Amino acid sequence: MSAQKGRLSIRRKSIVHSELQVAGGYRPEFASSVGNTPVASQSTSKIWKLMEKYLPNSKEAIQSSVVNHVEYTLAKTRFDFTLLHCYQAVSHSVRDRLIEAFNDTYQYFNNKDVKYVYYLSLEYLIGRCLQNALVNLELEGQYKEAMLDMGYNLESVYEQEVDPALGNGGLGRLAACFLDSMATLNYPAWGYGLRYSYGIFRQQIKDGYQVEVPDYWLDRGNPWEIERLDVNYQIKFYGSITKKVEDGKERTIWEGSEIIVARAYDNPIPGYNTFNTINLRLWRSLPSSEFDFKSFNQGDYFKALESRQRAEFITSVLYPNDSTYAGKELRLKQQYLLVSATIQDAIRRFKKKRKEWKEWPKYNALQLNDTHPALAIVELMRILTDIEGLEYEEAWEVVYNSFAYTNHTILPEALEKWGVELLGNLLPRHLEIIYNINHIFLEKISRKYPNDWRKLSTLSLVEEGTHKTIRMANLSIVGSHAVNGVAALHSQLLTTNLFKDFYELRPAKFQNKTNGVTPRRWIRCANPGLSALLNDVVGSDDWILDMDILKNFQKIADDPAIQNRWMQVKRQNKEKLYWWVKERCGVDLNIDSLFDIQVKRIHEYKRQLMNILYVIRRYLDIKKTPAEERRKLFVPRSIMFGGKAAPGYITAKRIIRLVNAVSQKVNNDQEVGDLLKVVFLPNYNVSNAQVIIPASELSQHISTAGLEASGTSNMKFVMNGCLIIGTMDGANVEIAEEVGEENMFIFGARVEQVEELRNKMRNSNYRDYFGPRLTEVCDAISSDLFGYKYDLDALLDTIRNKNDYYILGADFESYCEAQQRVDNLYRNKSEWTKKSILNSLRSGKFSSDRTIRQYAEEIWDLEPCEIPNPSKSEKERFIQRNIN
Repeated sequence: MSAQKGRLSIRRKSIVHSELQVAGGYRPEFASSVGNTPVASQSTSKIWKLMEKYLPNSKEAIQSSVVNHVEYTLAKTRFDFTLLHCYQAVSHSVRDRLIEAFNDTYQYFNNKDVKYVYYLSLEYLIGRCLQNALVNLELEGQYKEAMLDMGYNLESVYEQEVDPALGNGGLGRLAACFLDSMATLNYPAWGYGLRYSYGIFRQQIKDGYQVEVPDYWLDRGNPWEIERLDVNYQIKFYGSITKKVEDGKERTIWEGSEIIVARAYDNPIPGYNTFNTINLRLWRSLPSSEFDFKSFNQGDYFKALESRQRAEFITSVLYPNDSTYAGKELRLKQQYLLVSATIQDAIRRFKKKRKEWKEWPKYNALQLNDTHPALAIVELMRILTDIEGLEYEEAWEVVYNSFAYTNHTILPEALEKWGVELLGNLLPRHLEIIYNINHIFLEKISRKYPNDWRKLSTLSLVEEGTHKTIRMANLSIVGSHAVNGVAALHSQLLTTNLFKDFYELRPAKFQNKTNGVTPRRWIRCANPGLSALLNDVVGSDDWILDMDILKNFQKIADDPAIQNRWMQVKRQNKEKLYWWVKERCGVDLNIDSLFDIQVKRIHEYKRQLMNILYVIRRYLDIKKTPAEERRKLFVPRSIMFGGKAAPGYITAKRIIRLVNAVSQKVNNDQEVGDLLKVVFLPNYNVSNAQVIIPASELSQHISTAGLEASGTSNMKFVMNGCLIIGTMDGANVEIAEEVGEENMFIFGARVEQVEELRNKMRNSNYRDYFGPRLTEVCDAISSDLFGYKYDLDALLDTIRNKNDYYILGADFESYCEAQQRVDNLYRNKSEWTKKSILNSLRSGKFSSDRTIRQYAEEIWDLEPCEIPNPSKSEKERFIQRNIN
């Protein structure tokens, strides 16, 4: 497959020519060529043996490419060449292949005059690139052999790569999975985001508390990106609006008082088992003028650099602290830079071929990944009306039919809003257009629902009050022809609750697109042992592109030989995590214990607090039990937490503090020993997840029912044969439908019961509401058993005193019962393994390939466009063309 992605270089061609002449028997009259290289008329086997080492995927060709980059890209020699330099050289050699495929792909798209989808996301949590690229190019084996010959272990080379800090959580990881599937399924696509210099932060744990330190992921360079010095767009801020009449028509002119430049950085994204390679284009902010020379000559050195710094700050940090006006303004600048540069880029591409704007929706689909890029709707309207001269209705038709919006939250307080004062100051023309859109929209609503002021207020893009705000979700819905949730339950709640009035206006606009994750990253890269086992079961690796194939092999779940191999793979993964934890956390886990893991963003609705309260309950019960009976009653457990708390989210940070306080107490209690270990895994990210997820046996997805939009980590765990303990929330509902509730540990209130339980809590004494088991846990914390009394009492107050919004108290007993079922099943290794196998084999629905096909067919109206594959192997084609 990948031969076309790495052809013979000019240098190699000349070497081939010379070696063939030296080999003897060269007869020019019979010469043909491979890339213009004469080939001798020798026996097939002799010539091929000589040529074989110069094929692009041969060990010698790979080594030659790597060595060339060592010498000419890194300017290094064998005397000062480190493992880091090896990573950089290998990455550049792989990037060469990607660039060639990337250029061929978009040239082919251009020749075919395809429709593109533009995926706009403020986050892309893409993870390490080297292994993923080699797997998708199907070159990991060749590179492993080539590097071993040079004295390097490829796994060690992988570890030199730093995770790109371009995202924070599920939203960004979903975007990355989607790009992988778009490339793999041959869809003409562009991803667009921002090139942050610093991630949200790198998490350290000091004295049990989360400490945020800068995550400067670019400090060792990024060999994967291509800086496009020729792709720059001006971005305007502030300024004034003037009206002019030209040819009898009023024209609006926005003069920005601050102008910066957005520069493109391209990151090729290869598809699997295809030549297609698409692009993630990231924008970096730069000043429009490099240097204020006049101020410098006057001795005002700081002012000379001020404009440059102000411009570069825009893409400095992912999610700047927006608790201040300056922070909010900076975040709004980020969002506008993303959409303005992206729209300008798409328009430039469109104008190369056509002039009729009515054709725009036919050739362009723009997907908003949450509300962060919602201003793209307004920006395209501004360009069409103010610059291109379209009438409002004509421009709106173009905009409406090309945009679609994905909602990622059910929490009303999490829906993005921008103050009118801030928006009007920073983007005055855009605020004017938003008011115009809102006016025309509400006029239509008032004609349909006369005197229904509640409906008008709910549907309005403007939220009235002391401080007027613009509702970005409402803008996204009004400006898009399609709106989707990301799980069946989530989409249902959007239409029956959060956006009920919008749904009643136009039901056909609302859809569901259940999230998915790429099996290339989350099985093939993360769990090579499982991948090899599945290859053997299926007889090929076809399942990587069609995971539904695995359902045909469910009978293997009862096969003792398969079960034994399955357990061996799991143990190998547990051993890898064991050493990872020992090195980073200094904790010795019991390798034979149940690995129980909850890794995700720390938030009250995700209920890490309930998990750690149960850990305390388990600890107290172990302590109460006579020593001789403990191992009969309790299955050994290693309980791991991981995730970041937002810097200003005090309650979330206190949850981390509690986990670490319990960890310190439990892990040092010799009476408990290896029956219970508790660990907080620091700085959770994609590369860490690739170690953690394959080793997990039980995974916790225990959010309050109705609050998790989907979740994607639950899908990754299930694919890797993990059993889930969870509520009927988000994608858990559909996972239960696919794998069977009998293969999960479901507990807790359903969505329709939550509000009733909240009311019950408000009318109860918290001790009665909690029950004796949870009350004893709270008393133990308040008694200073774990220290840090002030912080931990404040944490408990979030669920005591009628404050238990996330109903931990109501669900705690049901949770404990589910945990007992976990213990009972884990004692039966065969039955546990059978369920593990079935979960993996039945998880095909949750491949992002399925999700992207649905987007393409039901929202984007997009057709695949695959570069034609050669029908013969490199060897066969060479022999056919060149051997007489």
